Amino acid sequence: MERKVIVIVGPTCSGKTKVSIELAKKINSEIISADSRQIYMYLDIGTAKPSIENLESVKHHFINYLYPDENYNVSRFESDTLEVIEKLFSENKIPVVAGGSGLYIHAIVDGIFDAVNADDEFREEFNLKREKFGNEYWYEELKKVDPLSASEMLPQNWKRVMRAIEVYNLTGIPIWKFQRDYKRETNINFIQFGIEWPREILYDNINNRVVSMISDGLVNEVKSILKAGYNSNLNSLNTVGYKEIISYLQNEISLDRAVELIKRNTRRYAKRQLTWFRKDKRINWIKIQSEEQLKEIPDYIINHISNLK
Repeated sequence: MERKVIVIVGPTCSGKTKVSIELAKKINSEIISADSRQIYMYLDIGTAKPSIENLESVKHHFINYLYPDENYNVSRFESDTLEVIEKLFSENKIPVVAGGSGLYIHAIVDGIFDAVNADDEFREEFNLKREKFGNEYWYEELKKVDPLSASEMLPQNWKRVMRAIEVYNLTGIPIWKFQRDYKRETNINFIQFGIEWPREILYDNINNRVVSMISDGLVNEVKSILKAGYNSNLNSLNTVGYKEIISYLQNEISLDRAVELIKRNTRRYAKRQLTWFRKDKRINWIKIQSEEQLKEIPDYIINHISNLK
């Protein structure tokens, strides 16, 4: 059996979940989630996690995998995912990867460079200054020494910011150069497909989803997470949808303002996702304009991979 892995990518709200579930059913396989937020338990509504029924109909890996306060990194995700892929190969299954987290997809397909050791003294300094000056301080420092890496991050992604500065301080070389030049040896054929909507339709879908999240109980979900004792400053909660509702619950903004910010920030996130994925020329983009076309994608993918030599 050829060692093929199907990878389905796209921006938030593009239909990756629907497509991957129907595809996995048709080829009798399982889904590997490449979503850096669905990996956490309790973050259900705000991450648009698959329903309980969908999770029961097809086995998913790396959903509800961690508690919100657990530490995890993309290097661990790479090794954990490769183990699952090998297990599925041993069962004569073609793994289906689905997700919108560009770094997680990159880790699966190409591997993550992680050869430069950690600098404990720098990390201590980083944490002290981050507590004193906030995330923006170190983000501005990164922009000075490695503007390209900074352009692909946000200040709240402080762990990635820390690692990028750490690598530069230790080597004098931007982290993106290490990652660009790193090639993982593998005999796996990763076949990537991207779901692409016209921007105006995608943005309408995003706005409608946010309204649905609120009516489905996102505010109560966030209340429950905080009531369970999880700190509002956790990296897992520094996520679009959660951080805005936390601001509302802390009386910093109104609920209407929180909803508008979630819509805006989700649209911005979708734009960044598309920018990331469009850099990868190996992705086969499937342009659609309707839910009906979305239903045709699983058969299109099956026909595509069956015709590969």
